[in-house]
Amino acid sequence: MGAAIHVERLGAGTPRLAMIHGFTQTGRSWRGLAADLAADHEVVLVDAPGHGGSATVAADLWRGAEAIVGVAGAGVYVGYSMGARFALVAALARPAAVEALVLLGVNPGIEDGDERAARRRSDDELAASIERGGVDRFLDQWLAQPLFASLPPDAADVEDRRRNTAAGLASSLRLAGTGVQEPVWDRVGTIEVPVIVVAGERDTKFRALGERLAPAIGSNATFAVVPDAGHAAHLEQPTAFAALVRAWLAQAVSQSPAANATPKTS
Repeated sequence: MGAAIHVERLGAGTPRLAMIHGFTQTGRSWRGLAADLAADHEVVLVDAPGHGGSATVAADLWRGAEAIVGVAGAGVYVGYSMGARFALVAALARPAAVEALVLLGVNPGIEDGDERAARRRSDDELAASIERGGVDRFLDQWLAQPLFASLPPDAADVEDRRRNTAAGLASSLRLAGTGVQEPVWDRVGTIEVPVIVVAGERDTKFRALGERLAPAIGSNATFAVVPDAGHAAHLEQPTAFAALVRAWLAQAVSQSPAANATPKTS
């Protein structure tokens, strides 16, 4: 894998919160929420493999999750979309380090083999198009998807996304896209820490996935909806999402002995 995962650290306090962004973003995409949470938590903003300061890190979900935990340390893992998939896998790969999970817009994997193969081909084609046309052109196409129809342009923070490289984004798609992702539906029931699965109210696909995932994990998992929001609910309704996370942390994580322990470095 070579290069190390890049992180930025803010604030102090327990439990530590490790935050992993979505595809085409960087750790800085969390900065609004992070500023709020850093008032009483140590917040670790992760640049996922292929993104931001981790642009030269080439890793699949499992190796990437291991690398992220190795740098971010033990704590509550907060992930959005691609970042939620990394966080979910981290809980399976390194259960002692993941004290709780916040999963926004998560997909535990495509179960149908033919559908997964089709998605892999689509991701390969998309990766090649990024390499041909560059990041700016790709971002115009990416953010024009119906998935982001309700995301205001200023909240999309295109300038930060432009810090990514074509090679890094292409690598991320080929190694950690949902087309190559091993489905983990049959393993999520082994997660014992508190979990909240979140989706935007208008994000039909990911609401359905979340409504199925929470009970599959078990009684330690809760499903919640962010009103009047699409896929990027934390960017569209940041105040509501922050309140949701804070309320859940106060209630669920306080019941976890590990979350109240002194943070470890690995």
